[in-house]
Amino acid sequence: MRAIGIVLAGGNSNRMKELSNKRAIAAMPVAGSFRSIDFTLSNMSNSHVQKVAVLTQYNSRSLNEHLSSSKWWDFGRKQGGLFVFTPTITADNGFWYRGTADAIYQNLNFLKNSHEPYVVITSGDGVYKLDYNKVLEYHIAKKADITVVTKRLDNIEDSTRFGIIGVNEDGRITQFEEKPLVSDSTIISTGIYIIRRRQLIELIEKSAAEERHDFVSDILIRYKNVKRIYAYEMNSYWSNIASVDSYYKTNMDFLNKEIRDYFFKQYPDVYSKIDDLPPAKYNAGAMVKNSLVSSGCIINGVVENSVLFKKVYVGNNCTIKNSIILNDVHIGDNTYIENCIVESRDTIKANTTHVGEEGNVKIVVEKNDRYVM
Repeated sequence: MRAIGIVLAGGNSNRMKELSNKRAIAAMPVAGSFRSIDFTLSNMSNSHVQKVAVLTQYNSRSLNEHLSSSKWWDFGRKQGGLFVFTPTITADNGFWYRGTADAIYQNLNFLKNSHEPYVVITSGDGVYKLDYNKVLEYHIAKKADITVVTKRLDNIEDSTRFGIIGVNEDGRITQFEEKPLVSDSTIISTGIYIIRRRQLIELIEKSAAEERHDFVSDILIRYKNVKRIYAYEMNSYWSNIASVDSYYKTNMDFLNKEIRDYFFKQYPDVYSKIDDLPPAKYNAGAMVKNSLVSSGCIINGVVENSVLFKKVYVGNNCTIKNSIILNDVHIGDNTYIENCIVESRDTIKANTTHVGEEGNVKIVVEKNDRYVM
């Protein structure tokens, strides 16, 4: 593909509550064995985008460790590669990234030193499959300056979390409002854009000169009546995990066989960093129904309609229902957990109960006695 990729993975969201205290949103575990950013990087690789930059900032340690080798997504080529950029103090600049446009500006040499004519800009918190080549073909056919990938949501209330878009009959964007309090439209921006590389450099430099730092408000919205900005509608599964409710729902969606097969049994594949762990072990008395159980887990109790990530230990006589248990959690005997998200590396003491309300998921964060010196 005649494009380079930029993944904006440095942001934080208050909607994630305690879940973002340890990690960037792009590093959030999804579907048992994956991270959120794996879906974007897999789309890049499957679309033959050979050169990709990931811009990280907030709580980036675990994300940087996950991206330590490009081989998992097959970016280890001589003509391309996976680049991870964090804010750096220089003689000319002492700022952290002040926005998405500023993040690109501080790494503008990556764009200037590349030769591909187009740029694919995405976020790291989307769960989806998309061939960026089809978006590029649409972009070229429409003679667009910028193409925004959009999605039509079923629920109007959910749309207020995103950029709301209005389009004309030709597909050109005529309205663009970022996260309005009230909206009567269900067409939202997915945070995926295609733009010509030279034009992006020009717009980013102009925004920086005017002390404007946000890509959406200072470029897309500001230029919507000046530039030819078109919408490419995505009709397949797409989810953004940047809130507790959406994160919970996205993981629960993978208990649906159709969605699970769409991501993991249909071409193209989704790739991730592989841990050398033994298969899950089910001891006598264990009972598992409609759940995802990852490698390294040991199950002694009952697990129903839940997602268990790597290295989870479930003690005797435990019951886990409608819950997400993140990596390396130890659950003591006789514990009852329902409608919860249990943070990674937690130790849940024996004989305890954690129950969240339906529609109001409880986040469980416990002191991990196993790692206290």
